[in-house]
Amino acid sequence: MAAKKDYYEVLGVPRTASIDDIKKAFRDAAMKWHPHKNPGNKEAEEKYKDAAEAYSVLSDPEKRRKYDQFGHAGLGDNPGPDFSGGFGNLDDILNNLFGGAFSGGFGGFDFGGFSGFRGGQSGPRVQRGRDIRTKVRLTLEEIARGVEREISLERNRPCPDCDGVGTKNPSDIKTCPACGGTGQIRRTVQSIFGQSIQLSVCQQCEGTGKIVSNPCRKCSGTGLTRTKETLKVKIPAGVEDGMQITIRGEGHSAKKGGVNGDLLLLIQEEGHKMFKREGSDLLTNKTISIAEAINGGDIDVMTLAGPAKIRIDAGTQSGTVVKMRGKGLPAVSGYGSGTGDLYVKLDVFIPRKISREDRDIVDRIAGAESFKVR
Repeated sequence: MAAKKDYYEVLGVPRTASIDDIKKAFRDAAMKWHPHKNPGNKEAEEKYKDAAEAYSVLSDPEKRRKYDQFGHAGLGDNPGPDFSGGFGNLDDILNNLFGGAFSGGFGGFDFGGFSGFRGGQSGPRVQRGRDIRTKVRLTLEEIARGVEREISLERNRPCPDCDGVGTKNPSDIKTCPACGGTGQIRRTVQSIFGQSIQLSVCQQCEGTGKIVSNPCRKCSGTGLTRTKETLKVKIPAGVEDGMQITIRGEGHSAKKGGVNGDLLLLIQEEGHKMFKREGSDLLTNKTISIAEAINGGDIDVMTLAGPAKIRIDAGTQSGTVVKMRGKGLPAVSGYGSGTGDLYVKLDVFIPRKISREDRDIVDRIAGAESFKVR
């Protein structure tokens, strides 16, 4: 099975994107990839499905919160829209998306009699540091109780010599002459629909609106230095293999006072020699003697928390499953309640070899009425 795509990358937006940014990104994707505009193009169809699924999650505050903290594992099996009934009319989709503001199949842009439109973000661009991804291996015992781990990582942090601004002298920070401090370059484009204005990020100042004329020697004007650090993180009880936990602001720092990226912890669950996991439930096997199966009574069973007793009925058959309520794993905080159960499959031990004396005993009871197969 192919790995799920990152929803933010699918829509081409940062993790700090506003709902308006997400709507605009989906509108652009719908205009480009909708199957009605690309008949017979399977690649376009798949890209539209990916964009629609990403939008359905990121536009919903609760789904987005779960996705940001635990990745795809926090959303269940079917997070996206159902396309079994077709893809819908493109104009209707965009009208619903923008409250009826869309018309004419051009994504809601106001051309104002072909005199141009204004779009995009205004003002200098706030940069965001890169995320850091790392794997964390956990045992079932650690998952059951939650755990605090020390994570060693290298990350960009503000330069100590210039306090992260890129120069020791604040007077050396100048307004970018290319964009006039706006962080954007405007250019006029002529098309069949008339004249329009397009905005792009200023390459000279990287969208910040400022340039450094005398860069710091330690960081070469980036404002960042590479630092080895150890971070303590708390991992909640009940996490599952493949879940992604997001630690906000603990990724790389951004240039020139921007927003820190995030630390993304990918959970890897170690296999257990005694227990198999199914969601928050656990499964295990317990071998009992013939005498215990016949007579019933209390038997000892190992749980994640240690040994515990369960009572079995007289005449218990091999393969019987007994449920120990509440002896499984807890639900992840905020994503369910209660604790799962432990299911114990009982296997009756049949010896392969027995002594002559034991065989005589078996022969004596084999003819008894209670031991006849019914």
